[in-house]
Amino acid sequence: MTKDLICVQYPTVDVTQSVAVADITKTNVNVNNGISVKNAFANKNNSLIVCFENGDSDSYVTFCAGDAYPNALLGDLNVPVLASTTTAIQIQDISRFENKDGSLNIDFGSDFSGSVYAIAKSVALNV
Repeated sequence: MTKDLICVQYPTVDVTQSVAVADITKTNVNVNNGISVKNAFANKNNSLIVCFENGDSDSYVTFCAGDAYPNALLGDLNVPVLASTTTAIQIQDISRFENKDGSLNIDFGSDFSGSVYAIAKSVALNV
């Protein structure tokens, strides 16, 4: 099954070099498809945060084991997402979930209804 594709959104540092701002675009989740975050780990600085806005029922999201590194042997990871909440999850163990193409695959419990977006700090200077 083909997963729906989203891209990581990067904040832009303002002229004062004091803050970075991102206008967030959310993607509605089709639980039958799941999500693939394109180039999820291109930043390589452990700053990837995936945010889930869930509807009226408690559910979970599954971070799927990748195929790029041996650490994927740890397998998939289910994380609870409570009803009527926005849950932000920072990926700490990149090698567990990264695919050879740099993507991250996420599946959803059947009770999930809502949206998803991914943000990360850019590795570039003054972006």
